[in-house]
Amino acid sequence: MSAHEQMRAMLDQLMGTARNGETDKHGVKFYDDSVCKSFLLQCCPHEILSSTRMDLGECPKIHDLALRADFELASKTKDYFYDIDATEHLEAFIADCDKRTAAAKQRLAETQEELSAEVTEKANAVHELAEQIGQKLARAEALGEEGMVEESVKLMGEIDELRKKKAVAEQEYRNSMPASSYQQQKLRVCEVCSAYLGIHDNDRRLADHFGGKLHLGFITIREKLADLKKLVEKRREERGALERERGGGRRHYVGGRELDRRARRHRESARDRDRDRDRKDADRKEADRKEADRKDSERKDADRERERDRNKDRERDYERERERRRSRSRSRSRSKREGSRERRGERGERGERRSKSHRRSSSRDRRRE
Repeated sequence: MSAHEQMRAMLDQLMGTARNGETDKHGVKFYDDSVCKSFLLQCCPHEILSSTRMDLGECPKIHDLALRADFELASKTKDYFYDIDATEHLEAFIADCDKRTAAAKQRLAETQEELSAEVTEKANAVHELAEQIGQKLARAEALGEEGMVEESVKLMGEIDELRKKKAVAEQEYRNSMPASSYQQQKLRVCEVCSAYLGIHDNDRRLADHFGGKLHLGFITIREKLADLKKLVEKRREERGALERERGGGRRHYVGGRELDRRARRHRESARDRDRDRDRKDADRKEADRKEADRKDSERKDADRERERDRNKDRERDYERERERRRSRSRSRSRSKREGSRERRGERGERGERRSKSHRRSSSRDRRRE
């Protein structure tokens, strides 16, 4: 992303779609169904886990920082109940992740050598200490980068103590099983992100895992889900108390039912707006199609008319040319006939002259005699 695009995104995030009188590039509002409500609350898994091993790809719904800014501004004066939508979205995602974790554990149980309860307990102790070391090491590095040196040094001291405990636990685990079996990689599934962790992994690899974007992303999603559940439950209790105060002798929906009803009504109104917009778009497209068909028909009629005119012009030119050929043919025939008559006349004159000359010659011959 260029510097210009980054600056534009920052302005969108701060000022929303109405900055400088502009309209949003997607042509929708934040309350439309096509907009990701989890993104508006900054907890969409597609965004959090992007560029990780479990990248979910592009979210099927719209992500726009300007729409998020519009929502944050509008939510100060009106409750849109999007936390319920986000809670349902994250619950479904985490449930799917937990299923993958359970399936991974089942595969490990089927493929790895079965251990006794005592050995399994010792192996789990090694795993837990290794995870604590990896988590604290990743945290210490993050604190060091933030300039909190004292806190980072304190954590490194705790890491040294955990390493000593881990060495003792590894020795107990090694002594509890044959050497050939110990050399085999014993895996464990991370409860947070369902990744595989090995009992022989070094501290550096564990720190990379626990400080990596994938693991931290799942932590963010799970923490956000826990916060949303608490918020939704609290709001439902407050809504229920408010409805009971207002209810009196009248019958009302209370608590979570009222909250769900209003959220459903809001979603239905948004769907109605979407249907109206889609219907208008369809009508506009149909009108554009009819106009295009009309223009196409007119163009074809004009082309046919021009073709007929060209055919008439060609027929007229053909008739003129045929008439000229006939005229030239008649002229040649007339010229031939006149030439023939002239030649016959010339021959007759020459014959008459010869005849007269012959008669005169004969007359002179007779007189001489």
